[in-house]
Amino acid sequence: MFRYFPSNYVWNLSVNLAIEMGARIGEIVEMCEPLQEAAKQPDAEGTRAFRETWARMADKLCELAAEDEARGRLLSAGEKYNRAATYYLTCERLQAHGAPGRMALYQRFLDTFARGIALSKENCERVEIPYEGKVLSGLYVRAEGVSDPAPVLVQLNGLDSTKEMKYRVGLPAWLAKRGVASLLIDQPGTGEALRLHDLKARYDTEHWASRVVDWLQDRADIDPKRIGCEGVSLGGYYCPRAVAFEPRFACGVVWGANHDWRDVQKRRLEREGSFPVPHYWEHVRWVWGGKDIEAFMQIAENVHLDGVVEKIRVPFLVTHGEQDSQIPLKWAHRTYEQLVNSPKRELKIFTSREGGVQHSSFDNSINAGQYIADWVAETLGGRTA
Repeated sequence: MFRYFPSNYVWNLSVNLAIEMGARIGEIVEMCEPLQEAAKQPDAEGTRAFRETWARMADKLCELAAEDEARGRLLSAGEKYNRAATYYLTCERLQAHGAPGRMALYQRFLDTFARGIALSKENCERVEIPYEGKVLSGLYVRAEGVSDPAPVLVQLNGLDSTKEMKYRVGLPAWLAKRGVASLLIDQPGTGEALRLHDLKARYDTEHWASRVVDWLQDRADIDPKRIGCEGVSLGGYYCPRAVAFEPRFACGVVWGANHDWRDVQKRRLEREGSFPVPHYWEHVRWVWGGKDIEAFMQIAENVHLDGVVEKIRVPFLVTHGEQDSQIPLKWAHRTYEQLVNSPKRELKIFTSREGGVQHSSFDNSINAGQYIADWVAETLGGRTA
């Protein structure tokens, strides 16, 4: 793990995620050098300083991209917009719910991301899935080199990630080369669903996952018998729950097992384990609801997989980082042990030998992510060569 700030895990997590999404080290140094003292400050004060330097860099990149556009250099402009979007998202993610200017910053991120994708001509299409009178937004990445209906992997966020973060880390591109399409969604409690539509997370993830499968089955370019599901971090709870109760999923993968999130919350109340975002308790109540911590903890009592994983009857891959400082490794073993009815179950612990030892491999995702991509391709009938 790259530790730019010696005493601030949350900020180091953010910097590592930005690197995995394509940030450049020279720009990271320029953004982070002024923040050494701010990293020691309380959440509100520190995150304001973080936002100022990272948004300033993103603004500069947008100005440079506009200059490229004026000269007809659209591919160069697209690259700059792509990085600017990553920097806007990185600092937006750290802000408190309701922080002044957060929604405007998020909209700036969405617009910049879309501009970068368009100018870069990337294999990425924004889609919207009807849900509860609103929509679940997604990013659809087509399988490459496939003429017949393709397999697809639905990819779910964790507590505080977004579909764009998962897209930039690279799994959709690695799958596309293997003949597998991707659908990354902002499910309830994340991304646009939470910020723009106030759709809270819910423990019965099959409620919205089934609508996603309905939407995919109506697409002529997707094989309805080869729809898989993957979840990262808290998605390590969402995904197994969805696969257990939505029988049309053909396989499942967790990138960071999250078997008993209720227990994780109890440990966090006792200051055990690392927090993924500042303002943590305010953030989880924004995501899940609950007028206070006690009410939230009652909601969290439902967020576990005991009695759920046993219902999975399709191939399933459980992965976890050996040195995960947020979710104890024991929960990966628990999920694997309870997959008693899966016809093909596998537990893969990422060690220092291959990298990706931290939570959901945020410290080094490429080897871990390609291991997952290979397993999915082999399971859903894609290719690995």
